[in-house]
Amino acid sequence: MNILRPATVPHSNHWTGAKPPLLRFLDRCHSDFSAETRGAVADYIPELGKANPDQFGISLATMDGHVYEVGDTRIPFTIQSMSKPFVFALALDTLGAARVERAIGVEPSGDPFNSIRLNAENHPFNPMVNAGAIACTGLIHEAKGADAFDYIRKALGRFAGREIDVDQAVYASESATGDRNRAIGYLLRNSGVIKDNVSEVLDVYFRQCSIQVTARDAAVMAATLANRGVNPVTGEAVMTPYAITRTLSVMTSSGMYDYAGEWTYRVGIPAKSGVGGGILAALPARLGLGSYSPRLDKHGNSVRGVKVCEALSSHYDLHMLNRSDNARSSIIADYTIGKIPSRRSRRPHEQTILSAHHQDVRVFELVGTLSLANVDYVARQLAAEPRPQFVIFDLRRVASITRAGARLLAEEFRELAQFRITVILSGIKRSSADWKAIGEWTEGISNLRNFYLLDTAIEWAEDQVVYRHGGAIDFLETADLSEQPLLAGLTGQELSDLAAIGSIRTYRAGEKIISSGDAATSLFFLRSGVVHVTLPDGIRLATLTAGMAFGETALLEPHRSADVFADMAATAYEVPIRDFEHYRQQHPSASERILRNLAQLLADRLAVANAKVNLLTAG
Repeated sequence: MNILRPATVPHSNHWTGAKPPLLRFLDRCHSDFSAETRGAVADYIPELGKANPDQFGISLATMDGHVYEVGDTRIPFTIQSMSKPFVFALALDTLGAARVERAIGVEPSGDPFNSIRLNAENHPFNPMVNAGAIACTGLIHEAKGADAFDYIRKALGRFAGREIDVDQAVYASESATGDRNRAIGYLLRNSGVIKDNVSEVLDVYFRQCSIQVTARDAAVMAATLANRGVNPVTGEAVMTPYAITRTLSVMTSSGMYDYAGEWTYRVGIPAKSGVGGGILAALPARLGLGSYSPRLDKHGNSVRGVKVCEALSSHYDLHMLNRSDNARSSIIADYTIGKIPSRRSRRPHEQTILSAHHQDVRVFELVGTLSLANVDYVARQLAAEPRPQFVIFDLRRVASITRAGARLLAEEFRELAQFRITVILSGIKRSSADWKAIGEWTEGISNLRNFYLLDTAIEWAEDQVVYRHGGAIDFLETADLSEQPLLAGLTGQELSDLAAIGSIRTYRAGEKIISSGDAATSLFFLRSGVVHVTLPDGIRLATLTAGMAFGETALLEPHRSADVFADMAATAYEVPIRDFEHYRQQHPSASERILRNLAQLLADRLAVANAKVNLLTAG
């Protein structure tokens, strides 16, 4: 049996500064509800009657694996009926839904949890009452035999994220006083729901209910339910999403026994209680809550635990039917390359084509969770004329994609293919879970491309537009100084004199030409090939082809602020700054023109940056 933390330690949150707001709220709940003394400790199982009625712990686990704890969150208590949803999910995953659903119903009973009554088909009403829970244990026993209990214990441990074991004293007490459950067991055997030895099944059930957990464990277990079966603390996929969804459904309708309707009305969070004093509540995609206080109301639910759940739901408006997500908020930016082109500098003939056909490439930068409603909203934005030829979906800010969202997104891709529109994804790695979610539905779609970087995706789409409209992108073509935008307006003599002070340099693919932080001693005019400019952290600022200048900020700053690498074999004119200063003295009008051109180029870059900021802030 595990050694649990002593009762004298009240918290696990060792905050040295200001507490987070959610922890402060839980602190207030603990302080306010500690004064509540209504209810009584369960004593129909003698060992449960020994619980300290003043113990009270609250724990909340988030979807990113953080656990808040207030009060007696490490006090061990027996899981009792809180085991029922997890064993139901285990049965679904172990035997399959068809087998489980043939034996156990999913309708609320309206009766106390230990009612000796079956439905019209002589089956338990649902897996949250004792009859249904014993039937679930019987199904596991049927599949696993003598290993059934250990199989259940390990599964519950994966939900909690640690090894858990039985309180032997409670197990002995429960077994000695379990005649009502034995009556239920024989009723199930008589109706054919249980096929194995009833005593053996009930022994597993008594042990299952006597497993020790804490309020913290309950919160993590609830968060695993809320996280579609993935434990947010350990990262382990404990159960399938199918089993979790069905389990949460039954918890919603029947988890709080004959108080379930009132609970759903007032709290609206799927939950399960146990007569050991625990309550766990799982709000899908949001949080898991676990509480412990052994004073129970007439329904068998923890009085303080119910108050905590009511306060949390009311204060933060967490009722599951009161979602206020806005589908329009999924689009953080929507633009064409006319507003935000790639960082690649284009030669005049390319710019002319892209300016005339900028609506051919449309970019959606998406954010948050892509659900059915979010994807539907995006799809409707694409329905308006004129339709683009390329659509880029940037997913780098997308936190998750629901199964419905992934399926609808794939259906949208197929629809776009009918119009010969190419879909490009960016910001998503092929090894990621979201890519796999999309990939399940996109197999065979020929109009789909994937680039991890958004700028690379936009650049590729721009190239396709240039090609489609008769342009050419010749990286090996040699550009004269007369084609340099920085030198626009210079006379032939001024260009010749500038060429005379420059030297032609050759660079291998991958070679670093300029290093950030070095002295700025030259400026360069690219004759052929491609180079890219990056910040020291690797962020690409620009891609340059023949006819473009780089290192030109040497005219303004004494040191380099970025790195420049050759993407492929390249040649460039290198003009030393010291020689250029002599050139400026000899050609003052050319010097003035170059500085004006530089100012215009910098202004154009700033305009593009401002446009992107405006799009993002407007979104």
